[in-house]
Amino acid sequence: MKTAIYPGSFDPVTYGHLDIIKRAAEIFDELTVSVLNNKQKTPLFSVEERVNILKEATKDIPNIKVESFSGLLVDYAKSRNVHVVIRGLRAITDFEYELQNAQTNALLSKGALDTVFLTTKLEYAYLSSSSVKEIASFKGDISMCVPEFVAKMVYDKYGYNK
Repeated sequence: MKTAIYPGSFDPVTYGHLDIIKRAAEIFDELTVSVLNNKQKTPLFSVEERVNILKEATKDIPNIKVESFSGLLVDYAKSRNVHVVIRGLRAITDFEYELQNAQTNALLSKGALDTVFLTTKLEYAYLSSSSVKEIASFKGDISMCVPEFVAKMVYDKYGYNK
């Protein structure tokens, strides 16, 4: 069985993330979407909220699992016996950062962990969770960035309903 992990913060999940998830799910028999619990960041949503949001957003994709992890990705992947990581690329700047991470993960895993890069569709190339949060914080329209239920949750976090 071909399995892969798609790790990320997903704070919040965007249409760009969902595009990568859907496309990776077509390539692999099982895809685990793994929400990083990064204690060095202050996310808008808790790990549990992000896991639940992703479960709802991917409920119609049968070969998806959603869970959280902390620590090194290589240790997490090894504990799941997974040897492929999925990463999405929007621009050249993403590639430089992601290539460095992929090479580090390959080194730390002694070659047991490979990275597959999927480029986002052009319609999502501008999207980032950070920009979604910034737009929402100023009461801007994020409906073109995230599913409707996610937009409502984001606006609720900022204390208003759209």
